[in-house]
Amino acid sequence: MGLVVILMGSGADREHAAKVAATASLLGLEVEQRVGSAHKTAHHVLEIIDHYNADPRSKVWVTIAGRSNALSAFVDGLITDPVISCPPLSINEDVWSSLRMPADVAPLVVLDPSNAGLAAAKILAVGNPALTARIRDYKAAQAAKVIAADVELQAATHQKSVPT
Repeated sequence: MGLVVILMGSGADREHAAKVAATASLLGLEVEQRVGSAHKTAHHVLEIIDHYNADPRSKVWVTIAGRSNALSAFVDGLITDPVISCPPLSINEDVWSSLRMPADVAPLVVLDPSNAGLAAAKILAVGNPALTARIRDYKAAQAAKVIAADVELQAATHQKSVPT
């Protein structure tokens, strides 16, 4: 079906990665999570890349690194699979290190981790009708939640219902 490789820059990124993994798994994708730092353990990251390059499955990588995000550029520069950079930003983090890339290095940037899982699924859905249908169902369920919330609000506030 497709594999989402989530590569975290440190173990501190596990909660953020779990949100990516939850959405990707919900959509039926296999998810594998790894930890490796472009700054501190470059050789280890190279071993991880070599391992997955030998895997014939279709893959999308999600890289999670804050502060100075060299991980996304490092991985993207070495592979042909799509890379989604999903930095765990706080108010003091530098989003520019995820957005500004050198020439010919093109990871996508998706800030919300659940959306990164959805984006990975959409990439893997190209030419895959079964996955496309699961994404369509997922999006319909999300839309239904919004409509249900509106109906609930209208009932709670005794407002006249507006057709949907």
